[in-house]
Amino acid sequence: MTGLDQRRQAAAALPRGPLAGFAAGSLGMGVWVTVPGLLLLSFLTDVLAVAPWLAGLTLLVPKIADVLLHPWIGHRCDVEQARRGHRRRLLLAGCALPLAFAALFAVPGELDGAPAAAWVAVFFVAGNLLFAAYQVPYLATPADLRIGYHERTRLMAFRMVVLTLGILISGLLAPLLAGGDTATRAGYLRMAALLAVGMLAAMVVGVAGIDRLRRTAAVPSPPHRAGGWATLAASLRDRQFRWLVGAYLAMSTTTHLVLAGVPYYAEYELGRPKLTTVLVAAFVAPALLVTPAWLAVARRVGKQPALLAGQLAFAVGALVLAVGRPAGLPVLVGAVAVLGVAFAGMQLLPFSMLPDVIRAADTDRAGTYTGVWTATEATGAALGPYAYALCLAAGGFVASAAGQTVTQSAGALTAIRYGFGLLPAALMVVAVLLQRRYTLDRAARADAGRDGAA
Repeated sequence: MTGLDQRRQAAAALPRGPLAGFAAGSLGMGVWVTVPGLLLLSFLTDVLAVAPWLAGLTLLVPKIADVLLHPWIGHRCDVEQARRGHRRRLLLAGCALPLAFAALFAVPGELDGAPAAAWVAVFFVAGNLLFAAYQVPYLATPADLRIGYHERTRLMAFRMVVLTLGILISGLLAPLLAGGDTATRAGYLRMAALLAVGMLAAMVVGVAGIDRLRRTAAVPSPPHRAGGWATLAASLRDRQFRWLVGAYLAMSTTTHLVLAGVPYYAEYELGRPKLTTVLVAAFVAPALLVTPAWLAVARRVGKQPALLAGQLAFAVGALVLAVGRPAGLPVLVGAVAVLGVAFAGMQLLPFSMLPDVIRAADTDRAGTYTGVWTATEATGAALGPYAYALCLAAGGFVASAAGQTVTQSAGALTAIRYGFGLLPAALMVVAVLLQRRYTLDRAARADAGRDGAA
């Protein structure tokens, strides 16, 4: 095949059927991304009577294992690709994630405090490992396909829309299924069991969709080569990858902090726990409408400029939330919607920039790069709730068991508001500063323009 033929094939559009099947896998992943981040901290502090500092550690410590396990799974993913021509075995193993998700909330009735925290930590580690087994080969798929700069964005846009549906549906249903204002252990278990069934169905469909995409536009598998920690070190020496993954760590930490803070902000700042579902909807729903707009903006100005605009918009919206109740409920819901619009871009654009980096590096270790990426995402998912838990602890927030009524101090209420507003704004400024050091996008976009002209 000539270079011109390769460029034309790279510019070809993927068929919608396999795209939709691939994207379906994100529906199940969205449940795992959303529900623990949204409810697990409050489940620990307000149902299991776990002190805020210990609850934060319960969510953070399991992520230490992720930092090691995700890159290792990425390496195994590359070995599977080289030996078998696919990554299906890891994907199928990851389909056991719904079992760990259900067990996470199935804390025995006689456990509370530290023993309950230990139960949650064990199954959080198991769930994160299974999630990595699915997510790493799933996100390596765009780099495995012979497609170009803009088509990778289109592929991830399909994923983003379905992921948003998963986040929105689970984010709205989970608090209601758990019992709303009167959430109990039994309610949380019922919620987890029902959502686990949907997770499993979506993840199996995603495996089938990846198989169809690979038959459509797969790059031939390279010969197997030695890897392990050497290839991990090579990925970290990639300057473009380092800046991109560093910025994504700040973004992931910020968005997960906001999700963890929603129930507290709704109950203690706004005085209406039922507003949790309203705020979640305002945060997630805009992505269903604006993802095509982010795709169009990225085509026009490039992925990185579009991403920087989204990051700055997120910081501004977070500052409005720091004002709290005096700003008025409509303004606050609007500010959360601004965060949601920015969140859509921060999900679509970095994930479509990752395969750009992998292809620019001319490496056959897409799984290793993706393993580092997902380890970063998992770290942010832990750091965000942990940072918010530290804010609560610093403000003197008092934990409680289900059914107990506790009056929080003025310091605790201030910590809830500033932790939900000022801290996310500061973290997003850090993401902007890191993202500005990434310089690959202009060259990648220029190459895409030459391929289109050819």
